[in-house]
Amino acid sequence: MKADPNDRGETLIELLVTVIIVGVAVVALVGGIATSIRMSDIHRKQAQAGAYVRAFGEAIVNSVRTGVPTTYTACAGMLTYWTAYPAHPDGGTAYIPAITGVKYWNPTSKAFEASCITDSGVQKVSLKVSTSDNKVAETLDVIIRKPCSEASPCA
Repeated sequence: MKADPNDRGETLIELLVTVIIVGVAVVALVGGIATSIRMSDIHRKQAQAGAYVRAFGEAIVNSVRTGVPTTYTACAGMLTYWTAYPAHPDGGTAYIPAITGVKYWNPTSKAFEASCITDSGVQKVSLKVSTSDNKVAETLDVIIRKPCSEASPCA
């Protein structure tokens, strides 16, 4: 039987090219979805860590203002303000808070310095909240001023 000249089928090369094009498109689509999922996770962690570090800073400022559980401490160490540390809202351990430094205002040099001798009633406490997988870290500097009172009036 003789082949009909109008009977045209697909060649093997045409099929291979089609499979390769479809394969590349599927790989690109799956890669884009995976990247989107990873970035969504990181963004969620950044938002939660940012809220947590701000809550930590507000807790320190409120504790200094009210004196509960700690007041302004001249030449305070990093652990002095740790008592104001709030528990994470979900009770989880996915976020690790830390006080990374305390610096003291020197009115002469008009800068914050690490030397406790220059503590003039203003401190900069540096806070950091990071995720347990170390993919996200949010930082915040809180300026604490010694509250005014009759015993220690503000200048």
